[in-house]
Amino acid sequence: MSIVTKSIVNADAEARYLSPGELDRIKAFVEGGDQRLRIAQTLTGARERIVKQAGDQLFQKRPDVVSPGGNAYGEEMTATCLRDMDYYLRLVTYGVVAGDVTPIEEIGLVGVREMYNSLGTPVNAVAESVRCMKDVACSMMSAEDAGEAASYFDYVIGAMQ
Repeated sequence: MSIVTKSIVNADAEARYLSPGELDRIKAFVEGGDQRLRIAQTLTGARERIVKQAGDQLFQKRPDVVSPGGNAYGEEMTATCLRDMDYYLRLVTYGVVAGDVTPIEEIGLVGVREMYNSLGTPVNAVAESVRCMKDVACSMMSAEDAGEAASYFDYVIGAMQ
């Protein structure tokens, strides 16, 4: 839920107008809109490059993942790993656009640890894949944009640890 929606829902529940503090937060949200959209466009436009480069980094750091017996061993399983990475990158873009981690949490992180554990997938390797995507993506942005984007990647990483 965006800051705008949260503020309205809270004010309406109390049958009051938006407070000056709520209006200030909404103003800051609106003023940051261009940056959030620029970041989301960068991530979306370069998603294939980000996932490919991050996947290459992950497989160099974690050769056990692509070795026989690893969760990304073989062409099909490697493709599944890259698909999952793309999914988490997409979740990050949702959070960036919303200016909030709620879409990330509600759409994609509920039960993620349990799911990967039940599949025998090392959750720390999945977190490392998101860390690699963060590094690749942030290297493509200005320092200010990278700082903003990094917090959403960090949220996903933190949820997996």
